[in-house]
Amino acid sequence: MAASVNDDLKNAIALHQRGQLGDAEPIYRKILQIAPDHFDGQHLLGVLKHQQGRNNEAVKLIAGALQQRPDDAVALANYGAALNALGRFAESVTSCDKAVALQPSFPEALNNRGVALKALGRTEEALASYDKAIASRPTYAEAFNNRGIALRELKRTAEALASYDRAIELRPAYAEAYNNRGVALAELRRLDDALINYAMAIALKRGYAEAYNNSGGALYLLKRFDEARANYDQALARDANYADAHWNKAQLMLLQGDFARGWAEYEWRWKIGAATSAAQDFTQPRWQGDDVIAGKTILLHSEQGLGDTIEFCRYAPLVAERGARVILEVQQPLKQLMAGLPGVTQIIAKGEPRPAHDFQCPLLSLPLAFGTRLETIPPSCLRASTDALIDWTSRTEPNHRPRIGLVWSGNAAHKRDQDRSIALRTMLPLLDIDAIFVSLQKDVRASDAAVLKERNDILDLSDGLRDFTDTAALMSQLDLVISVDTSVAHLAGALGKPVWVLLNDVPDWRWLLDRDDSPWYATARLFRQDATCDWNRVIARVHEALREFAATRRVTPQS
Repeated sequence: MAASVNDDLKNAIALHQRGQLGDAEPIYRKILQIAPDHFDGQHLLGVLKHQQGRNNEAVKLIAGALQQRPDDAVALANYGAALNALGRFAESVTSCDKAVALQPSFPEALNNRGVALKALGRTEEALASYDKAIASRPTYAEAFNNRGIALRELKRTAEALASYDRAIELRPAYAEAYNNRGVALAELRRLDDALINYAMAIALKRGYAEAYNNSGGALYLLKRFDEARANYDQALARDANYADAHWNKAQLMLLQGDFARGWAEYEWRWKIGAATSAAQDFTQPRWQGDDVIAGKTILLHSEQGLGDTIEFCRYAPLVAERGARVILEVQQPLKQLMAGLPGVTQIIAKGEPRPAHDFQCPLLSLPLAFGTRLETIPPSCLRASTDALIDWTSRTEPNHRPRIGLVWSGNAAHKRDQDRSIALRTMLPLLDIDAIFVSLQKDVRASDAAVLKERNDILDLSDGLRDFTDTAALMSQLDLVISVDTSVAHLAGALGKPVWVLLNDVPDWRWLLDRDDSPWYATARLFRQDATCDWNRVIARVHEALREFAATRRVTPQS
C-alpha cells in the first residue's frame, strides 16, 4: 500500500507542477482516503485549493498537515499565503515568522510575511521583509512587485517604478506588475504612460477587472469621461460585484450631475475595505426612504470626512419632518456645532454609547432615500453658537477694511491631497489687497509654518480654534472665506458665508463640472484650474476678483 501511495503522490505532484489541477486533485483525495493523516496529501491538496482560490479549504487542509509536522517551514509559509487570502493577516505573520525562524533565508516565507505586514499597516517592516526575500533570491519577480507596492505606499514612487521594472524584466508577461506600474505612473500624473501599462496588463491577463478599473481612473483624471465609464463597465462585465468599479462609476455619474443613477451606485462604498465592517456595526435596519418612521427613533450617522458631515447634515430636519425622533452621531469636533440643528433630538459623538433606535441611516445615503436631484437639493440649516458668537465678537475689533479668511491645505492623509492643497507661498499674491487676512488653517504644515512666521500680514488666530464651533463663530466676523476643497469650505457654505472654493482640474464629484456656483451652497463661488493644472493661474483670477470684492466691501469709518 505504501508503494501505491508513493506512486500516486509522484503522479499527483507531476500533474500539479504542470498546472493540471483538476487531474491532480482526485489523486490527492485518493491518497487521503487511504491515509487520512498523510502529510504531503493534506499539504499539497491545501496548496492546490489555495491556487483555486478556495482558501477556507486550503487553510483547513494545511492546518491538518501541520499537526503532523508543526516545524515544516514550507507548510508554514504556504499556510501564511492561504491565511493572507482570507484576510487573517496577524495569523499569517505568526506562521511566516515560524517558517523564517526555521529557515532565515526562505524567500517565499519572507514574501508572504511582507504581504501580511503590509496589510496590517506595518509597511516599513513589510519592505524589509521583501528586501530579505530578494537578497535570498535576486530573481524573485513577485517580491519585486510587492516591494513596489510597499514603496508606493511610503510615497517613494520613483523607487516603486524601478522595482516594478525589475519585476517585469524578470517576468515579461507579469500582468500584475504592469497594472501596479500604471498605478504609480498615475500618481505621478503621467496618465498617458499609465494607460499604456494598463493596456499591457489587460492584454496579458484576460478579464483583468482591476486593470480596467484603474484605466477608468486615469481616463477620469484626463476628463475623458465616456471612455472612463466604458472601462468601469468593462470591469463590471468581468466582475459584477467589483465594489471599487461601482463606486468609481458612481463618482463619475455624480460629477456629471447624473443623480438619478449615481446615488444608487454610490451605495457600493459599503462593500469597500473598512467601510464593510463599519456597515456591520448595526443590527437595526437601514432606512432607505420607504419605511414609515413616524413615531420611530432613527440614528443618522456620519461617515467619511468632516466636510461630508457638514454638507449632509442638512437632511436631518427632513427626516424629522417624517415624524421620527432623530439622533445624530457625528465626529467629536462637530458635536457642539451640530447642537442647534433643527429637528435633531439628540447629538452624540462617535464612540459614545448609542441610544436605542429603530432605524439607522448613514448621512450620505440620505440623498438616495429622498431621491435628490440637482434641482431638489435641500438648503443647509447650520448656525453658529450664540455663546461662541459673543466670545469671538469680543475678540475682533471693528475695522473699515474687509476681513478675509484663508485656508490653503486640507487633510494630508487624503488620497488626493496633492491635487487639493496649495502651498501658502502660492497664495501670497493675494495679500497685496487692502484687507485683513485671517488664517483659518488649523493644521499648518512645516513648510507653510515657516512662511506664516515670516509674514506680518496674516492674522493667525488658529490657537483659539478649539473645535468647529469656534471656527464657525470666527467666520461670522469675516466678510469672505477663501479655501481649498476642505471642511472649512463646507462650513462657510453651510453657514451662508460668502466662500470662494479653489478647485483642481477634476475636483471631487460634489462640485460638478463647468460651473462657478454650487447647488449645495448658495454663497459659494468656484475657481477652477484649467487644463494646465496651474494654481498660479487660479490665484491670479482670485486676485482680480478679490480686488473688486474689497472695493465694494470697504466701509468708511464713522466720525
